[in-house]
Amino acid sequence: MNIPATHERLRFNMIEQQIRPWDVHDPDVLALLAEIRREDYVPTVHRALAFFDMELPLGNAAMPGQTMLAPKIEARTLNDLKVQKHESVLEIGTGSGFMAALLAHRAAKVLTLEIDATLAERAAATLARNGVTNVEVRHADGSKPLASGPTFDVIVLSGSVARIPQGLLGSLNIGGRLAAIVGNEPMMRAHFVTRVSEGQWETTQPWDTIAPRLLNFPEPSPFNF
Repeated sequence: MNIPATHERLRFNMIEQQIRPWDVHDPDVLALLAEIRREDYVPTVHRALAFFDMELPLGNAAMPGQTMLAPKIEARTLNDLKVQKHESVLEIGTGSGFMAALLAHRAAKVLTLEIDATLAERAAATLARNGVTNVEVRHADGSKPLASGPTFDVIVLSGSVARIPQGLLGSLNIGGRLAAIVGNEPMMRAHFVTRVSEGQWETTQPWDTIAPRLLNFPEPSPFNF
């Protein structure tokens, strides 16, 4: 496939003007962002905006509001997780499949869950078309426990939640990390939770951002007494 020169210029500008200034300095992550064609995962109608610093609608009328996260959010999350080649990853919120593709190039295998059947099917097809073979896309509600109860080295929530889902922490292996954007507008914060031992977790909150909600995770009551 011939890649338009304009895409390469836009990709370079995305990395140098949006992503690197956002404290993404891992050379392997930067090289991966230059290699994986983000435009392949963007709905055709929005492909001209693939490299812009913005969320992009994924265009499913049955479940409106589903979006692709801004490039710098995906890049910084990948940078801070430090995913290793032997590790297993669970992603909740497949969306376009782009984050799953990035994770797949860093990890041994990725299971990604998407609540929207149309998006799950589309993401699986896009990943296959781009030669990504170590990702399983599963149509499932990520807010519900996994039936088989597997554990993972890395868990990524590709969207925001009101609070860290405590049930997911038990699905981390020792040394495993969970990444989630937590809070409410107008300010949310990235949380990275590491399981350091059987009953101990450590949390860092290195940066602020805003991201759309993942569906069906608990929300706090609006009433205060």
